[in-house]
Amino acid sequence: MTIFVKTADPAALLKSIRKLIDERGIETWAYDRDGDFYHTPPQWDRKAWLRPYVVAGGLKLHLIQRKDERLTKPVYGVYHGRFAEMLLTHFDERCSSVETSAVQGSYVT
Repeated sequence: MTIFVKTADPAALLKSIRKLIDERGIETWAYDRDGDFYHTPPQWDRKAWLRPYVVAGGLKLHLIQRKDERLTKPVYGVYHGRFAEMLLTHFDERCSSVETSAVQGSYVT
């Protein structure tokens, strides 16, 4: 349940994403006090979170599911797909690839 963004400077990319969200240049994503990203349209708002990790060669984002709801394939797909779309729309010059993992496990309905 991961997104991996290959980039030369993952810390700078993460900072730039948050800055553009703060400046309202990205309107459909926000982040909470823990730094986890969530999709803001009402249908998807806080259905899951993407927790960023700066790692060698890139930025990893792990999906965190809600404790009170079962994770669904649509939520999984939307969070992975739309975050990747946001990266490619706003930061394509700062990353060389965006990879997402397929959903695995029986916890997803």
